[in-house]
Amino acid sequence: MASNLSALTFASDAAAVSVHGPDEYERTSYYNGITGDGDHPDLVYRSDILTTPFPKPVGRHAHIPVKSLRGVFDTPLNGVWDAVGPQIRDLIKARKIDWSSIDPARFFTHSPLGEEAKGSLGPVVIWVGVIPGSTSADTAHEVSQEILTLLRKNGVDGTVVEWREAVPQRLAGPPLMRHVDSSNATHHVRRFLTALLGVPLATEEMEEDSQGTLTLWFHENKDKDGNPSNKVYGVSNCHVLRKNTTVDYEHRGGAPMNHVRVCGMRRFQRGLDEITKAIADRGVLADLWARDIVELQAKERQDAENARAIKAKQRQLDDETEAIADLEALHGDVTKYWSDIKLHRNIGHVQYAAAISVDVEGGTLYTSDWAAFLAAEAKVRDEFEGNVVDLGSKYDPQDLTYMFSPLGGGPTTFKFPDERKLRIEGCATKEDLAHPAEFDSEGQRCLMVGKDGNTTDLTVGRYAGLVSFTRNKVGIESVELGIYNSGDKTAEIFSAKGDSGSLAWHTTNGKAHIVGQLHSGQNKGGSTSNHVTYCTPGWYFLGQIKKRFEYADFYRTTWSA
Repeated sequence: MASNLSALTFASDAAAVSVHGPDEYERTSYYNGITGDGDHPDLVYRSDILTTPFPKPVGRHAHIPVKSLRGVFDTPLNGVWDAVGPQIRDLIKARKIDWSSIDPARFFTHSPLGEEAKGSLGPVVIWVGVIPGSTSADTAHEVSQEILTLLRKNGVDGTVVEWREAVPQRLAGPPLMRHVDSSNATHHVRRFLTALLGVPLATEEMEEDSQGTLTLWFHENKDKDGNPSNKVYGVSNCHVLRKNTTVDYEHRGGAPMNHVRVCGMRRFQRGLDEITKAIADRGVLADLWARDIVELQAKERQDAENARAIKAKQRQLDDETEAIADLEALHGDVTKYWSDIKLHRNIGHVQYAAAISVDVEGGTLYTSDWAAFLAAEAKVRDEFEGNVVDLGSKYDPQDLTYMFSPLGGGPTTFKFPDERKLRIEGCATKEDLAHPAEFDSEGQRCLMVGKDGNTTDLTVGRYAGLVSFTRNKVGIESVELGIYNSGDKTAEIFSAKGDSGSLAWHTTNGKAHIVGQLHSGQNKGGSTSNHVTYCTPGWYFLGQIKKRFEYADFYRTTWSA
């Protein structure tokens, strides 16, 4: 009885297997090598399966064939692909197949080590990708015969049709990283890849020449015609996002895009270096705690105090070991998923840029130097929190609070925020700038200003109190808000080259308000440090944006309404 049951089961399994489909070994091994990491696709069907067997490894030195992809050049298919390709697509679509791509390809099969000269280039392949589990080998066979007939009618012989399982995936890389609590060892060193303010920016056309900083995000809400819009835009200086800053620019549908990227090459490498240094620093501490534990365990007198010390050191060692693991994982992810600036770091494209100008007509003489890029939803939405400044770990809470409170022991308008995240909730008015509530240690009114920039990270400065009048190298005069460096005993520079676009802000009653958008500075020449930083007043800056994006909302806290 058992024998008959086994025979029936075998017959049923055999009936379920298509004569056109590959066996399990070929299905999972046929494309070995094309991804390098072993994560190659599975074969569904190939039209030459009966005439060209796939060799199985035998013997002690079995070798699974290794393949790599090649392009299709100088073949009969090249001359007719523009016409035939769409027809192949239509044949597949007519069968309601859940397809993901149709690619002309060739595969090179490598020979074992020592026999490299025996490698071979295969025929032209019409390579069809389908969603996993969606298409049977029988269906693929039927459609492939139609495709081959079409090709022969167009003078293309010797071509093979292959089907594999393939899920479409955009090459823009992973979404921006989430902000994590300061208890996470990666908190500070991951800031350069999060969606909070201070995002380092570079554009496709200037990624080697100019880098700057995200000023803020805003929601369009309604387009120019008053229609509802879910678009989110990022803003920086025009001179950060555009090479030609002398003319207005607006991207039109179908025109080439000028991609905006998170981190230029220098800033990205600096980010990796910061992670590497953090790993090394933690390693020094881990080694110290480990040696202390050995010393304590070696003592002749093992009492309660000694046991308590060992337990405390072990906790510290465990914390550092965990931190090292987290940092190493972060370094691996950043290297793997963010290294290619073209494939991984695009977060949008420049949509609008107003030519850099000085408000002569309005009489303010303020500088207008801004541009907006349309944020890529797939990159930004998941971790979007609105206009939030990550205060990072550069300063301890008590130190930063002191920096914003020059009057020792007196009342402060700065309140260190939960999770180190300071939300921008409004914009300083002319009156706010003219009559701030703070007083310094000399009893003088003052306005302490913060910013987070691409080059100098989080810094604190002092608003000059009155506007500055400036004249640039070509003689253009303007009026600016000046911000001076500040510090306790030694002043720290407020900005440096690469901080262009940073948002300057101050806090009142624990709430942060926009002061202005940084665009320039003054130093003593060359690459020396800025002693004054200039910015366009925030109220004027936001007004300029609203001239183009009338319904812009700068204070939304989520991507969708």
